[in-house]
Amino acid sequence: MCMRITVNGYMVDISIKRSCPVNLWNQAKENSKGKDRMSVELNHYLEITRSRIHQIYRELETSDKVITVDLVRKLYYGVDGESKTLLQVFREHNEQSRKLIGKDFVSKTVQRYETTTRYLEEFIKKEYQLSDIALNNLEANFISKFDAFLKIEKGLCVKLRYHLIEEFEEDYPHCFGKRLDKERSICLLPLQTGRN
Repeated sequence: MCMRITVNGYMVDISIKRSCPVNLWNQAKENSKGKDRMSVELNHYLEITRSRIHQIYRELETSDKVITVDLVRKLYYGVDGESKTLLQVFREHNEQSRKLIGKDFVSKTVQRYETTTRYLEEFIKKEYQLSDIALNNLEANFISKFDAFLKIEKGLCVKLRYHLIEEFEEDYPHCFGKRLDKERSICLLPLQTGRN
């Protein structure tokens, strides 16, 4: 399903990562006409999403910012310049690692970090149509989507290095917090890649 946002005649479609069988979709009401639990949950999610978009719009109006579809989309996805983003964290880590070549890191490891960052950037552009994504907006299935992207688009096999989870959480506690589950923490690790 996609949600269309229109501001001053400009529009953008946002994937809301949900689906509904065609025979259950009520186009006039823009919700599911099913009565099962999945349909009820979908309708609730759609209402929350609509409310979130309206809230973003109202906040932009009161802050006297120029409202554009891109700004609304970025705020919906949680990219607002104040919160940490995934690529920002990776780039900061890569810069720090590059300074430590010969002390704590070897050049090949830093090259892997940079390759991972490039692939993440491509993935985020393709999957979310964004240049970066806020850490607090990472989906629970982010890892599996990124893994599929690497396998399908890049032809790579992926081995996540679990022993670095604690290191990342220690280095960036203000970004991760305790609410991140294990899978979200794993996505912040460098990848060891190889051709299949």
